[in-house]
Amino acid sequence: MRIVSPEISQGMSAMKDILTELEDRRNDARMGGGQKRIDAQHGRGKLTARERIELLLDEGSFEEFDMFVSHRCTDFGMENQKTAGDGVVTGWGTINGRMVYVFSQDFTVFGGSLSETHAQKICKIMDMAIQNGAPVIGINDSGGARIQEGVASLAGYAEVFQRNIMASGVVPQISVIMGPCAGGAVYSPAMTDFIFMVKDTSYMFVTGPDVVKTVTNEVVTAEELGGASTHTKKSSVADGAFENDVEALAEVRRLVDFLPLNNREKPPVRPFFDEPDRVETSLDTLIPDNPNTPYDMKELITKVADEGDFYEIQEDFAKNIITGFIRLEGQTVGVVANQPMVLAGCLDIDSSRKAARFVRFCDCFEIPILTLVDVPGFLPGTSQEYGGVIKHGAKLLFAYGEATVPKVTVITRKAYGGAYDVMASKHLRGDFNYAWPTAEIAVMGAKGATEIIHRADLGDAEKIAQHTQDYEDRFANPFVAAERGFIDEVIMPQSTRRRVSRAFASLRNKQLKNPWKKHDNIPL
Repeated sequence: MRIVSPEISQGMSAMKDILTELEDRRNDARMGGGQKRIDAQHGRGKLTARERIELLLDEGSFEEFDMFVSHRCTDFGMENQKTAGDGVVTGWGTINGRMVYVFSQDFTVFGGSLSETHAQKICKIMDMAIQNGAPVIGINDSGGARIQEGVASLAGYAEVFQRNIMASGVVPQISVIMGPCAGGAVYSPAMTDFIFMVKDTSYMFVTGPDVVKTVTNEVVTAEELGGASTHTKKSSVADGAFENDVEALAEVRRLVDFLPLNNREKPPVRPFFDEPDRVETSLDTLIPDNPNTPYDMKELITKVADEGDFYEIQEDFAKNIITGFIRLEGQTVGVVANQPMVLAGCLDIDSSRKAARFVRFCDCFEIPILTLVDVPGFLPGTSQEYGGVIKHGAKLLFAYGEATVPKVTVITRKAYGGAYDVMASKHLRGDFNYAWPTAEIAVMGAKGATEIIHRADLGDAEKIAQHTQDYEDRFANPFVAAERGFIDEVIMPQSTRRRVSRAFASLRNKQLKNPWKKHDNIPL
């Protein structure tokens, strides 16, 4: 029989006490603002900060930082109200085995308001993300700056903003708005790459409904002013909105699977179960006989993509252009496509901004770009000109022209005027520029061109009809551009997946550098 000395027994007892205290402290921290507030959070249809992290990350992968940090404020009796963690849960974990950093604001603690120490916790994981090359995912559910801390809270926001700027183009940044997000709090998500919202429970605005009423006398609800519908359809602040917390987090996981961890890595490659040379005979009849009849460009996107999987970005805004991610031979490709179903696929202010930002994101992170073109030109009108369509259109032109990633373009039908140039033409360093036999590459449509060239014959309907027919015969095809080398090949629609897949495969080792500069001056 082994005899344990009193000293060892005492030591074991002390260790047990320490471990018990550690576990008790952890349990207290996990409870956030307490059971009553957790129940209130659930009552609003929202998950708690920790429940959200559990759903976002792989099971058991979360490593938490700064669980016991609390605020240092002593004004307004705050020294008597300290909660471990100080209203934000931070750390890292994995999504399908790939590392990400995450912070999740806890609305049960001071309404998730940002204090000096709350901001320091967020800054710590953002610094680590930049240093170690992994995405940052921020789950926002906060009442804004903690008023009791005054300027220290504002300073905390500015520290976070500075890191958003430093991380931009270095690691992907994703914001998920899962509650209120007002005042200074909205600017951090605004500088991230993607913003997702939850319908009916999240909103974003610089000034709330009460301030709006006081200053401008407008009466507006929080939902109308800054809800998910407003920001996905009108303002373009948000990239997508989902029904509830669970769906939003599942979609974030799906997006992360398309993205590289940082700007020095290629996007991930996943196993694929789709033949690269799959023939889609239905595409041969996608283009209607009447050149003014619309068709759905999404049908072409899904038929080109591996397994028909398309992750659309900003689906509800500027629907005349489509942006999103597909995979070809398991590799991520960004897609920009005109949508003939909306405004005949015209480019305008909103679609130019939407596509330009997407192209620049892809170029930041070495994601090849596939451009599908059916564009009759820029949308005419005083509202467009007064709104600065020239400068906004130039953003898309600039984005394509500066992009050094592999660029493959397919013109399916119309490519008219300056819009032909803008949509990743050969002249903007397009690598492969294909056209379907139905493509029409010209300065403008036959009717408009005829009325300018043959103005003297405008009174003679028969002559004008003949001139129009002559113009169509000469220019309403891809061969004039092909004769000049602006189109590399006229391809059969059914073979689009094979030709595009082979094109991107041949460009995997592409190397192109722009002249040295501190940074460019895009027409903002």
